[in-house]
Amino acid sequence: MTLRTSRTILAATAAFALSTAALHAEMADDELVINGDTPITVKAPAADHLEGHLDEVYSGWLFRTDETRAMEQDDFDNPIMIFAEQGQETWSTADGSEGKSCADCHGDISEGMKGVRASMPKVNEAGKLWSMEDYINDCRTNRMGAEAWGWDSTPMHNMTTAIAVESRGMPVSVKIDGDAQPFWEKGKEMYYTRYGQLELSCASCHEENYGNYIRADHLSQGQIQGFPVYRLKNAGVVSIHNRFKGCIRDTRAETYSPGSDEFRNLELYVASRGLGLDIEGGGVRP
Repeated sequence: MTLRTSRTILAATAAFALSTAALHAEMADDELVINGDTPITVKAPAADHLEGHLDEVYSGWLFRTDETRAMEQDDFDNPIMIFAEQGQETWSTADGSEGKSCADCHGDISEGMKGVRASMPKVNEAGKLWSMEDYINDCRTNRMGAEAWGWDSTPMHNMTTAIAVESRGMPVSVKIDGDAQPFWEKGKEMYYTRYGQLELSCASCHEENYGNYIRADHLSQGQIQGFPVYRLKNAGVVSIHNRFKGCIRDTRAETYSPGSDEFRNLELYVASRGLGLDIEGGGVRP
């Protein structure tokens, strides 16, 4: 069998798995209210730039089982809150040669970080698109005199989770025009680019086939307003870029690294697909 024939068979198999009507399952008809007092918008009309692609946008929470959805509705049951609490402790802990903590510059995390997650990623003063992890490491290295954290390190997961909680219930508010537009355009191009031996794009699963099953995974729209999330499969926190890496890897392609320019661009575009939804501030996913 030639490589070309093998790739064709793999691609056809993937397409069949995605399009088989028998594997379709309805998403939940449910409302997300965290701790009984924080309603989260999980369904909304699609933004204008999605015309012709989606009419409505849905949180990934709606595609999960009853048990998984329930975990996110109560902070006592949500395992990601342990990491958020550790991040909150780090927030007030001095580190680095300057002897500063995050709180020394930004004040209480509930005030200084309110709305930050909702606006990420965004273009910095130097004209470069940065994710939340970039801003955290910039503070650590340039203001605190501390070492940068690894993109998917435990301290970074803790801090990004703690910051995300402070935007809980706030609408996604990423900027996609002006100086952000070139990055957004690159992210959009990447979203519709087919990768790997299976020749699948992000849109193949999350736009054309959400609601269907691929193997044991109930495909959602791939919205990221719930990130960082606690993945039951990993028994730990997963970043947005780590999930991107896994998706491209699953197409049997050589993937990009978390923190790469490619994934920053993709993050901006995917975040913009969730305009109208609210930040969940620590989602739970399978």
